[in-house]
Amino acid sequence: MAQVRYFVTDVGASVEFYSGLLGFEVIQQFGPAMAILERDDLTLWLAGPDASASRPMPDGSVPAPGGWNRFVLTVDDLAATVEALRGRDARFRNEIVSGPGGQQILVQDPDGNVVELFQAA
Repeated sequence: MAQVRYFVTDVGASVEFYSGLLGFEVIQQFGPAMAILERDDLTLWLAGPDASASRPMPDGSVPAPGGWNRFVLTVDDLAATVEALRGRDARFRNEIVSGPGGQQILVQDPDGNVVELFQAA
């Protein structure tokens, strides 16, 4: 099982995105500070501004959401998944891209963290 931590500004909004739109199950929620969700073999830790992981580093840098690193969720029908998510106002960074292994698209959570949706060829 893989564990991923994403930094978010609003744990509640992120829990709604991941559970309501992407099918994650909420395992634990620690108020507005942090939540743990699961889908298949992935455990996702959502760390808000009050989480211990969000504290500044010794050099003063502060963990922040966004960027290009991402985890991949495999779906059976990418076009139908994208259509359903667009109907729920999900934000995408691109359109569906086709490659030798299949098709993919990047959807963003409320803080701009990226999730790749992938359908194998």
